[in-house]
Amino acid sequence: MPCSAAMTLPSFSEFVIPSPAFLRAWTVESKRPSRLLRADQQQLKEYKLGRRTEICLEPLQKEENLGPQDVLLRTQMRLPGERAYALPMNMVWDAARGWTAGSLRQRVADFYSLPVEKIEIAKYFPEKFEWLPISSWNQQITKRKKKKKQDNLQGAPYHLKDGDTIGVKNLLAEDDDDFSTVTDDIGKEKQKQLALGKRKSQEALRVQSSHVFSGAETPARPRGPEASLSIHVGSFR
Repeated sequence: MPCSAAMTLPSFSEFVIPSPAFLRAWTVESKRPSRLLRADQQQLKEYKLGRRTEICLEPLQKEENLGPQDVLLRTQMRLPGERAYALPMNMVWDAARGWTAGSLRQRVADFYSLPVEKIEIAKYFPEKFEWLPISSWNQQITKRKKKKKQDNLQGAPYHLKDGDTIGVKNLLAEDDDDFSTVTDDIGKEKQKQLALGKRKSQEALRVQSSHVFSGAETPARPRGPEASLSIHVGSFR
């Protein structure tokens, strides 16, 4: 994302304060933009921001006024024949009719001028280096109760929110189930090595602790004072 927690400001002579409509404000968690603070009449105290909350500002090329039902997503088109994506593009999705997979798929299809049946989309989880395909539950689930429970992208397993990255695959150009990239492979391998190193370290500590306890000598039981012994020899004559 172009917005970052640490921003280098230009000199005062070059700095121009834009209209609030040309800025996005995000809260920052784990050095990443997290929650979008919309440019409306809501006061900051109503967002219930905690102490020392970091705010980052993202400059925009054009004016933007997001409504309460608008969701800001970063979409990336898969490059045909490559395990890579084009540069991200901001897409505003009006979720007023519901946070459904079908509604999002239609919005993405319209955004890229593609038939909705000729695209596949997936949400990216950067902390896991994984892409989770967003299926059209309207077509796959027939049980009404189960469909009503799951067809909401705000809930598990997607937890869709402002700023999430959505990968887009054009099925007219390629037709496979892989959304991953080479960068994801590298990231997963690093996580695997870190987890393996942590397990080895914990195992070494357990072995060392067991040696310490097994090698410790059991303290000897203290002896009581010795009792005097008298022997009498009888006469048998």
